[in-house]
Amino acid sequence: MNNLSISTMTTRKKYGIKSKKVKENLFAYFMLAPDVIGIALFIFVPILIALYVSFHDWNVLEPMKYIGLENYKNLLSDGQWWHSVWTTLLYTLMFVPMVFCISLLLAVFVNSIPGSAQEFFRTLYFIPYSISTVVASLIWRFMMDPQRGFINDILRAIGLPAQDFLGNPKQALFCIAFISAWMLIGYYSIIFLAALKDIPVSYYEAAYLDGANFFHVFKSITFPLLKEVNTFVLIVTTIASFQVFDQIKILTNGGPADATNVSVYYIYKNAFEYMKVGYSSALAFVLFAIIFVFSLIQLRITKGNSDE
Repeated sequence: MNNLSISTMTTRKKYGIKSKKVKENLFAYFMLAPDVIGIALFIFVPILIALYVSFHDWNVLEPMKYIGLENYKNLLSDGQWWHSVWTTLLYTLMFVPMVFCISLLLAVFVNSIPGSAQEFFRTLYFIPYSISTVVASLIWRFMMDPQRGFINDILRAIGLPAQDFLGNPKQALFCIAFISAWMLIGYYSIIFLAALKDIPVSYYEAAYLDGANFFHVFKSITFPLLKEVNTFVLIVTTIASFQVFDQIKILTNGGPADATNVSVYYIYKNAFEYMKVGYSSALAFVLFAIIFVFSLIQLRITKGNSDE
């Protein structure tokens, strides 16, 4: 009798635990459902629709006409498209190293500041990130104005000639890369700073006791221990550089002389100015493939370096 009652209690307890876990799992799924539905409706469904549209000739005003892979064949011989891809690559080569190096150096500098002054500098560097892209771009456009710009006033005051900046085909792309980096450096410096806080202080103390200087410590301790954050920042900034649009639209409209006509802006023009929605969808998927390949290459390189 006692054995029967004990086994009954054990069974009830077992099923009670299981039912509790089921309820907890159902509650978790219920809480996640709005986000999952939102991602499905506003990300995955539009991607599938864009893929479908890319196989059609469509100008929005007339019914879609199925043309198979014709859009993808046409982009292979589209000189303007490949010029925009090359322009995007140049932008990436300027933007990514600028953000990565300056963010890391700022994080190391802030981490070395003792006391409450560290919080002041951390907030100061983060302020540009809190400004919207449109507002920041307009501010820099006024500052880089060839006639009344604040930067040219400084150049004239020290005896240097005024620059066209955004009006010069040789300077415009670098200026946009600089403005974009200025807006994001504070954000990534905070990410680097958080990673620096996780490095044990004893590592640095042991290194300095052995006679190592700052550069040896940074090379042998700090940088290797940041490998995961380095990979994250490099991949995310590369993706962001291939998706740049707002600054281009506000500051240069792809000019001067197509010097800033990057891939996303070219896709935008085909979709909303030339009304080639099917062709622009095909361009978007090719751009996605390029970003995906670059991300895999970066991941493979950084993983190989960390394994060594």
